[in-house]
Amino acid sequence: MKRKRKKTVKMRGSKTHGYGSKKKHRGGGSRGGRGGAGKFDHKRIYVLKHEPWRLEKKRFKSMRQKGKTPQLNAINLGKICGLTDRDEINLDDFGYHKVLAAGELKRPMTVKAKAFSKYAIKKIEKAGGKAIIEQHK
Repeated sequence: MKRKRKKTVKMRGSKTHGYGSKKKHRGGGSRGGRGGAGKFDHKRIYVLKHEPWRLEKKRFKSMRQKGKTPQLNAINLGKICGLTDRDEINLDDFGYHKVLAAGELKRPMTVKAKAFSKYAIKKIEKAGGKAIIEQHK
């Protein structure tokens, strides 16, 4: 395999080897420090724009934040009618756990879910349906 000729060989006799002034290709100083140096000072704008993870603080997470409380997948009332044609629906079968109050029910339905917002229950009952809360497994 033929190796590429080194730049230093090519630039013999040149004072600066193509880097302009002698000062320009010296060390970390020409790039404002090495690595993450200056991330809170003169490189702040660059870091905010291109590497925001460098400024994140590392802190302990409580047990609640580590996933001890269940995440509930929610759906709005207005979209429930589009899921099925039947008058009774179990949202757990569709992957939803909580019903929120945005939108209106177009027909009376019996809705089973693990959680409801209080306004969602009022709207379901106003439309002539029932809200049944299922217990967590």
